[in-house]
Amino acid sequence: MQNIKKANLPTKICMVCQRPFAWRKKWEKVWDEVKYCSDKCRMNKKNK
Repeated sequence: MQNIKKANLPTKICMVCQRPFAWRKKWEKVWDEVKYCSDKCRMNKKNK
């Protein structure tokens, strides 16, 4: 994912808050497994 403009980054919808979130460098190797936009949403998954 080199030289990709921010506007063209892949996005997903968070399973908890239903908001879109964009690809991040720290998720480069696990992007297919990412389901939540943040740790806060990941912790709140039981409440939904």
